[in-house]
Amino acid sequence: MTIQTGDRIPDAVLNTFDDGVKPVSTKELFEGRKVVLFAVPGAFTPTCSNKHLPGYVNHIEDFRALGVDVLCFSVNDAFVMHAWGESQGVPADLKMLADGNAEFTKALGLELDGSAHGMGIRAKRFALYAEDGVVKVLHVEAPGEFRVSTAKSMLEAIKA
Repeated sequence: MTIQTGDRIPDAVLNTFDDGVKPVSTKELFEGRKVVLFAVPGAFTPTCSNKHLPGYVNHIEDFRALGVDVLCFSVNDAFVMHAWGESQGVPADLKMLADGNAEFTKALGLELDGSAHGMGIRAKRFALYAEDGVVKVLHVEAPGEFRVSTAKSMLEAIKA
C-alpha cells in the first residue's frame, strides 16, 4: 500500500557515504525535524541530473530559511549517490541517501519496475514533506512527468 498524507514514515535503514558507507535510520532522519525527501529513479540519469537534483541544490537556501532539511534518495548504492552528489556540487546539508535493495522504497509503496529498460526495481519520482516523521505533503509524478516533485512545487506546498 502506498504511503499517504498523515501516515508516519516507515522505519528503515538507508546508507550514506561519509568516509565510508554509513547506515542511517529513518527515525534519525525524520524525528523532530521538518524534512523534504525527494526520490529519483536513478543517479546520473538525464532528468534526475539535469533538472531534479539541480532544482533542490539551487533552492537549498529557501528550504534552510524555512527550517526544512532536504534529503535525496535513489535505489542506488551509497558510492554512486556520493559520486553523483560530488559531480553535481551538492552542499553537505543536502543528504544523498542510498536505498540499495529498495527496502525503504517498497515500504513506502512507491517502487517502479524498470526491468523492461534494464533498471530493475527503482523508486518512482516523488517528493514528500514530513514534520516529525508524519507526511504532510506527498507529490508523486505520473510516469514520464516532472512537475509536482520539483523544488519549486514543494516550496509552494510547504508555504501554503
